[in-house]
Formats: sequence, C-alpha cells, structure tokens
Amino acid sequence: MTPTSAGLLAMTLSFVVMAAAAVWYVAPWLKVADWATGLTVLLWVHAFRYVALQIFSAQLAGFAVSDAGRNQIAWGDVFAALLAISAIVALRHRLRLAVPILWLFVAGAALDLANSTIVGMREQLFASASGVTWLILTFYVPLLWVSLALLVWRLWLRASALSAPQLRDPS
Repeated sequence: MTPTSAGLLAMTLSFVVMAAAAVWYVAPWLKVADWATGLTVLLWVHAFRYVALQIFSAQLAGFAVSDAGRNQIAWGDVFAALLAISAIVALRHRLRLAVPILWLFVAGAALDLANSTIVGMREQLFASASGVTWLILTFYVPLLWVSLALLVWRLWLRASALSAPQLRDPS
C-alpha cells in the first residue's frame, strides 16, 4: 500500500468513525445541552488548530509542501483558531456579538479547510506525510470537519427557530 492510499484510507475511516460518534452521541447531547455550552464544546476542537504551525518544522524534515502551500495551511489554521477562541469568549460572556463571530468562524474555518484540502490534493501531501503531520491529516482534519458540521447544524437550527412564526394560543 502506498503512503497516499494508506493516508486516504485512514482519513476515510476517521470520517466514518467520527460521523458515527457524532450521530449516536454528540448530536443527542447537543439537543439537550445549553446552546452556548454545546457550541463551546465544539469550538474547543478548533481552538487548537494552531497545531498546524508544526508544518514549518515538518517541511524542514522532508514534508514536501511548497512555501505557499505551507503558509496557506498554517496561517489559515491560526486565523481559524483565533476566531474559535474569540467565539468561546463571546459565548462565555453572553455577548451579543457571539452569533456574528460564530458565523464568521464558520465561514473562515470552512474556507480554510476547503483550501487546505485543495492544497493537499494538488501537492499530494499524503505521499510525504509522517509522524505528527500524518496524524493531523488522518485524525484531526476529519474531526475538524465533523465538529464544524455539528456547529453549523446547531446554528442553523437556532436561526430557524428564531425566524419561525410563533404559534398563538387560540383562546
């Protein structure tokens, strides 16, 4: 098995396992948890995205990523981590800006994940990934996608509930 096919298999298995855990355990818990608490838990997964800064040392150790690709991956993740931390603070302090910050985070995180996926495919990064880099690609990236999907789901449900017409008591 080539490193690329092993990485893609591991990433696929991570997506399947994490999606199952999300559907069976996390989504039911989110339905009963306080809205801000549920979102905060999901945001903590993204607060550590600055781990992508390891790409600078990985590149020096032989990870075959271009300087432009490295910079896009690293700084996009740092930006997303800062937005996640900002959203956590806003939720913790019940600030009105929490929802706009959350949507800004969702947009930034989704664009960064999509861009990093494109860079990874274009530069065939699984072929030279090893160690921590391999674990980030095969485990952490799927976790980021699944937690982002759950976060969007909760935000969408909240927005739908707030915009739905209120039923009036016929009496």
